[in-house]
Amino acid sequence: MFRFAHTEILYLLFLIPVFIVLFILVLRSKKKAIKRFGDLSVISQLMPMVSFKRPVYKFSVIMFSLIFIIIGIAGPQFGSKRQKIKRNGVEIVIALDVSNSMLATDIKPNRLEKAKSSISRLVEKLGDDKIGLVVFAGEAYTQLPITTDYSSARLFLSGINTDIVPIQGTAIGSAINLASNSFTPESKASKAIVVITDGENHQDDAVMAAQAAKEKGIIVHTIGMGLPEGAPVPVKGQPGVFRKDVNGNVVVTKLDENKLKQIAAAGEGAYIRANNTAVGLNALFKEINKMDKTLLESEVYSNYEERFQYFILVGLFFLLLDFLILGRKNKSLVKINLFGTPKHKIK
Repeated sequence: MFRFAHTEILYLLFLIPVFIVLFILVLRSKKKAIKRFGDLSVISQLMPMVSFKRPVYKFSVIMFSLIFIIIGIAGPQFGSKRQKIKRNGVEIVIALDVSNSMLATDIKPNRLEKAKSSISRLVEKLGDDKIGLVVFAGEAYTQLPITTDYSSARLFLSGINTDIVPIQGTAIGSAINLASNSFTPESKASKAIVVITDGENHQDDAVMAAQAAKEKGIIVHTIGMGLPEGAPVPVKGQPGVFRKDVNGNVVVTKLDENKLKQIAAAGEGAYIRANNTAVGLNALFKEINKMDKTLLESEVYSNYEERFQYFILVGLFFLLLDFLILGRKNKSLVKINLFGTPKHKIK
């Protein structure tokens, strides 16, 4: 298994093509300047010690050095084996609403982005627990199977948007049913579902789904995203433009607290309403910590070994090579006639 300890450093590799383009422009500029003085072949004879190829070689060597050094700084690591890790924790599946109504800005910057940032902070607090991620709108999909790989959880979370589910709507019941089936089979760990939505459910019986989950021993919590007074739903990519109904009226999405309270009650969980300062995951995290911790087992790559030194050494080798390649021709080497070609033809 291979990974980078600091993936953000790899963005520096985008500088390489920029440097190449700039170098080509500089070369062209130099050639144009030399041509103003006469024919290039004649000028070359007047400047026998000047090399027009060596700057290209030196630049190429420097670029290779830069590539290897950047990769080295990014911290390449190799996992030597998969190992079973045992931890005391619970299993949590977060069901996140990604319908268009989650773009409403009554909670800044909008309901969805606020929820994502809060989930990310929750993941940072997890230690020995497993987490899974379900997204839903008109249908529900598993975004991340239940895992202890928190880095993957944050990665998958960052890619969530309202386009990830093609069918619009808010099928909370489907999301709860899918989340209920997402836990580790036959695991005795305590289980909880956290539904994050504005509560505008128009498609299924979410209360019945929560009751069915509770019968399996799964607690269902709900977090209401939005304010009771509601807000218009913006059209994505069109600032200042809002969605309208068939009569031409601006659609206002409002938090349905009653529905979310009923779902939480059926799942014997807690209901928390989000606001502009907090989403409520911290309060739920305290509730989750009160749940019975069970010995969980998972397979992860362990014994990651640092391999940055090899890339740094190769980068330094190219730097040394650049130092050895002179920008001008060597006087002693120029005098050597390797192929025995006569310098002057005998007439």
